[in-house]
Amino acid sequence: MSPRIVFGGFLHETNTFAPSKAGMDAFVQGGGWPPLARGAAIFEAVRNVNVGAAGFVETARERGWEAVPTLWCAASPSAHVTVEAFETLTSELVERIGAALPADGVYLDLHGAMVSENFDDGEGEILRRVRAAIGPDVPLVASIDLHGNVTPLMVEAADVLVAYRTYPHVDMAQTGSRAAQALAGLLGTGKRPAKAFRQIPYLIPIAWQATAMEPCRTIYAELASLEGERVPSLSFLPGFPAADFPDCGPTVVAYGATQAEADAAADAVAGRVTASEAAFKGKVFDPDGGVREAMRLALSATRPVVISDTQDNPGAGGDSDTMGMANALVRNGADRAAIGVIVDPEAAAAAHAAGEGATVTLSLGAKSGIPGDVPLEASFIVEKLSDGRFVAPGPFYGGSRMNLGPSACLRIGGVRIVVGSRKAQMADRAMYRQVGVQPEEQAILVNKSSVHFRADFEPIAETILVCAAPGPMPVDPSALPWRRLRPGALDHRRARLPQLRARRPGRFRRPGQ
Repeated sequence: MSPRIVFGGFLHETNTFAPSKAGMDAFVQGGGWPPLARGAAIFEAVRNVNVGAAGFVETARERGWEAVPTLWCAASPSAHVTVEAFETLTSELVERIGAALPADGVYLDLHGAMVSENFDDGEGEILRRVRAAIGPDVPLVASIDLHGNVTPLMVEAADVLVAYRTYPHVDMAQTGSRAAQALAGLLGTGKRPAKAFRQIPYLIPIAWQATAMEPCRTIYAELASLEGERVPSLSFLPGFPAADFPDCGPTVVAYGATQAEADAAADAVAGRVTASEAAFKGKVFDPDGGVREAMRLALSATRPVVISDTQDNPGAGGDSDTMGMANALVRNGADRAAIGVIVDPEAAAAAHAAGEGATVTLSLGAKSGIPGDVPLEASFIVEKLSDGRFVAPGPFYGGSRMNLGPSACLRIGGVRIVVGSRKAQMADRAMYRQVGVQPEEQAILVNKSSVHFRADFEPIAETILVCAAPGPMPVDPSALPWRRLRPGALDHRRARLPQLRARRPGRFRRPGQ
């Protein structure tokens, strides 16, 4: 008889310092993700999309499992998930899993850095409730983002957590497949792997977490070499450094045939990461300096100079409406330049009302009230209009069917501005093309994204610059107004050894191990 595996998903990356929260509408719409789906509709929602559930479903079919769908949803990163959204979606997910029992196993597609208004540890609470519903004997495996802030409760409730290994996350579906493979190793055995969990005593800026760059490139290569029959799963998570609760930060989770083997693998990776703190850095420009440098490089470049507007990254909780970089482009007279996506539903509506070819006078952007940010007040030519519906085929979104709502290309001088009504980070060239901007033909591209844009834009980029304009996700996490972060996480050199000793009990030995 085929194994019966129940699955579902609930994903959100929470920046507790961001300006806007995620209510039910955010999950119903999905933003850059597939919208909320229930039951059999999940199969179509995630089909050929780069998400964990898609990889799980494909592997389940290859293995001949009966995959029983429950509920799957995701929303663009933001501030806290509201109580209403968290309780509504978690309760339904758990109820649907309970109704699908008996089962041979459960798979969950989660993020790992969800904070709701009522729970600091969103995924820990989800996993705790699912574990309570299915009992202690049913294997429970989850795939999670490498930006997850893993907690002791998450490790305790799940039998195995499997994290992405690429940033940009081009392996989300592949990680769902790896999670299915981990689950396959547990089915019918009655056995569970030993667990080892380590928290790293410093925060890593997301702009320098790219896995094709050092030090992550070497760390992940060494991690992969440690996996094998005796250590079947090993994950390093750089973490999401904008969640103000004690367990925010990088982690290592290892699973072994014995506790000693799990501990040895976890210690090896944690030691490498701890020793690499100084390497997580890079050059950052202010808006005017970055634009002027891009203009200088563009004089001899044959491809676009790409600028990361990292501090208003909607993939890290920003509302994608700060105007520091747009103002700098206009102020410095940039030519053949484009920026996106500026989320301003009112401006998009005004452009649609005026029509293509018209001139509109707007106070564009800066609706989130970010300190130091001001709108771009000017007259713009409406070059192109769109309904905001398109497919994003690049490596990150992986074929996601996107809906940015009414969208427009507004031009002022030599600067083209992609304006949308819903946020999603600029990580796919199709997000420019949907309003008539050909990214390959521009001299300068400014993307509201920290790293994910690299997957689709590095192949066409002359070079990439990082700029720090006003936004809710500082390139330096120490600039955030932390109140609840565990001691030592912002000062590795002063607190590393006491912190590691304090976390030693978190090895999660099971009885008899």
